[in-house]
Amino acid sequence: MLLTLLQDGFFASIAAIGFGSISNVPKRIFAGCGLVAAIGHVTRFVLMNLCGFHIIWASLVAGFSIGMFAVLLRKVWKCPCESLAFPALLPMIPGMYAYRSVQSLILCFKTPSDGLFDHYIHIFFYNFMVCFLAILLMVFGVTFVIHLQKKRSFEIKWNRFFHKGV
Repeated sequence: MLLTLLQDGFFASIAAIGFGSISNVPKRIFAGCGLVAAIGHVTRFVLMNLCGFHIIWASLVAGFSIGMFAVLLRKVWKCPCESLAFPALLPMIPGMYAYRSVQSLILCFKTPSDGLFDHYIHIFFYNFMVCFLAILLMVFGVTFVIHLQKKRSFEIKWNRFFHKGV
């Protein structure tokens, strides 16, 4: 099982480094993007395969973990936490659900019978909603943590400013 987790994290980090390179993040933080992606992807893998979570809820928790580690590691790599978090999110997009939704939509319009049309449209909506909600909650988890950190940081700066008597 440990080998499977390491393999999952390794491939997620390779994908995040690739997404980081096309997102124009500095080369010095590629390792940070890979580390954060590996942590998030392994978190989702464990929640789905060992704890029985659905991919939607596992993506939300993985998004929270990506956000937390990006906030924690931003000082190590001396970069904004968004530079670490957003390339780490891209390998977690549920591509199989997106593929199946497009496939069922195409089959929906190719079929001559109403029964098969209803079947394929049901498959389309299920796969589309799973893909959409997993992406939405994953992004919500990351942005919630980052926004919470920035709001807290902003409040601390303003409180210090006003309490100094300036």
